[in-house]
Amino acid sequence: MRVATLLAFACMVSAGQASTISLSGKSNVSPIEKVIEMISDLQQKIIGEGEAAQKTYDEFSEWCEEESRNLHNEIKTAKGEVEDLNAVLDKANSDIEVEDEEIAKHTGTIASDEADLKASTAIREKEAADFGAEEKDLTETVDMLERAVGILKRELAKGASLAQIKSAVSFVASLKMLVTASSISSEDSSRLSSLLQDQSQQDSEDGEDMTLGATTDSSYLSKGSAIVDLLNDLLEKAQTQLDEARKKESDNTNNYNLLKLQLDDAIKFGNQQLDKAKKAKAVASEVKAKAEGEMAVTMKGMNEDLTVLAETHHDCMTKANDFEITTAERGAELKALASAKKVIIEATGGAFAQTEESFLQISSTSGSRLATRSALANFQAVKFVRSLSRRLNSRSLAQLATRMEAAARFGASSGEDPFAKVKGLIGEMIETLLKEAEEEAAQKGFCDKEMGETKAKKAELENEIEGLTTKIDEMTAESKKLKEEVATLGKELADLASTQAEMNKIREEEHGEFVANKAEMDQGLDGIKLALKVLREYYGGAEGGAGGAIISMLEVVESDFTKGLETMVADEEAAQAEFDKVTKENEIAKVTKTQDVKYKTKDAKGLDEATATANEDRTGLTTELTAVLDYYEKLKPQCIAKPDTYEEQKKRRDAEIAGLKEALAILSGEAVLLQRDTMHRRTGLRGSLQL
Repeated sequence: MRVATLLAFACMVSAGQASTISLSGKSNVSPIEKVIEMISDLQQKIIGEGEAAQKTYDEFSEWCEEESRNLHNEIKTAKGEVEDLNAVLDKANSDIEVEDEEIAKHTGTIASDEADLKASTAIREKEAADFGAEEKDLTETVDMLERAVGILKRELAKGASLAQIKSAVSFVASLKMLVTASSISSEDSSRLSSLLQDQSQQDSEDGEDMTLGATTDSSYLSKGSAIVDLLNDLLEKAQTQLDEARKKESDNTNNYNLLKLQLDDAIKFGNQQLDKAKKAKAVASEVKAKAEGEMAVTMKGMNEDLTVLAETHHDCMTKANDFEITTAERGAELKALASAKKVIIEATGGAFAQTEESFLQISSTSGSRLATRSALANFQAVKFVRSLSRRLNSRSLAQLATRMEAAARFGASSGEDPFAKVKGLIGEMIETLLKEAEEEAAQKGFCDKEMGETKAKKAELENEIEGLTTKIDEMTAESKKLKEEVATLGKELADLASTQAEMNKIREEEHGEFVANKAEMDQGLDGIKLALKVLREYYGGAEGGAGGAIISMLEVVESDFTKGLETMVADEEAAQAEFDKVTKENEIAKVTKTQDVKYKTKDAKGLDEATATANEDRTGLTTELTAVLDYYEKLKPQCIAKPDTYEEQKKRRDAEIAGLKEALAILSGEAVLLQRDTMHRRTGLRGSLQL
């Protein structure tokens, strides 16, 4: 376009010159004036074309800006959503990892507790089986001993001989079984076998004596008493073994039940925690899956927006470049035409001054038998109970002995049955003691349960409160640290913004000066070039004369202007490059610090919320602990503040009940042997009463 215009201009100049030459005599219009007129017409045409092109470009540029702005907003929104989704995914992955660890821990603990419970159950079943066999053996032994002692005492009381007693099938069978019973020690079995063998020999000898009419009552009684003593001794041992076995079985059962309760509770708690962890993991997995789905959709949309933005940017830049090139060409053409209309001095005067200043400019940038036996029995029973009261230091037994003595005397004088009266007193006392024992056992069970559960709850609450306190302290410290870091980042961002604003101001000023200076230089340079062209065309190739000198001078000026303009452009590009570099670094720092502020503020807020929740939980636990402590203090008077332990009270009461039962046995005559006039029988009676 510019070439065609210049060609047209050249033609017009040539025609104008010809016209001027031919009319030189009739007109005062010089060829230069005619050229200026023609240049003015061409300038108007070029300006009109430029205005139309500018209007079209402005509309297109407005569309480009609006489309680019919309796409940038959508991409910015998508990036924010991606950041939020990444935070959600990080949190979900962290939660899943934590819950996997919890699941593994609880699964291992439950398996271990179940294995312990299975092993303990197997051991308990074997212990129960062993005890069943042992109890059966001991019970049978005790039964045989009791029957043997009963038979022996009864037959000896009737005056039967030992040989006659031994002839009884059940007695013999019982003795044979006793010798081989597993619950009778080898030493006792040997003693019993030896004693029976000696007695058998004695029976043979006594049989011969009896044939001769000799009496052997004393000898039989002596031997029978020895066997009774041995059998009573064996009975006591067997009963003791049976009691110990039963006590051991009871202890083992209680221990197992306690262990089973603990393990069942632990397994139940572990399963609850395991279910809780699995549910939490499922929730986190659901959140993760949802976030991943949203992430895929968001990323796809953002990538599509980026593609459209790139295409739009390319199209707009292409049209902008084309417009700039066309505009530049049009501007250059207008400048050339305008320059030709001015006088050489007017077109170039400012340029000379600007050329000198451009070399001095510096660019810069700124990070009873019956009565007798009854009286004897009453006497012995009263004596026994009184003795028992002294031994056990029991006021209630002492009072019972007094009442028994009074009942016996009053009944004897009034004709009532004192025997029944005394037995009634003893029976009432036994019932009272049994009732007290039952009540205390129930109280002990209550105390053991409530005290144990209260202590466990107290320890549990204290541990939870301690854990929450530690967690609160940690979260408070972390929140404080994050807030301090946010404050520091805020100050750094403010400083960064201030620095960037100052840089922008300086760069704007520098660029403004460059634009103004460059425009002036371009204008001057174009004027020189156009003037040269015009003069060369006018003067032709003549080197001499005034025209040639002017052309030479203009060529020197053109060279100076060109060098000055190149230096000015190079300085501007270097300053802009340095400004762009520092600005980019500041933008990266700003984005990084802004993101840090965002996430640290979010984390601090989350910690503050978690701390508030933990404080509420700790307050609730503290209130619950206070209630537990109050209840524990109420339990102490009835469960702790006692002079004797439950075991001591139970032992003493069991002794009282056992003694009273023995007194009843004395009254019923089951422990009294008919005495003969010999000292031996008195000794036997005394021994029986003492038993």
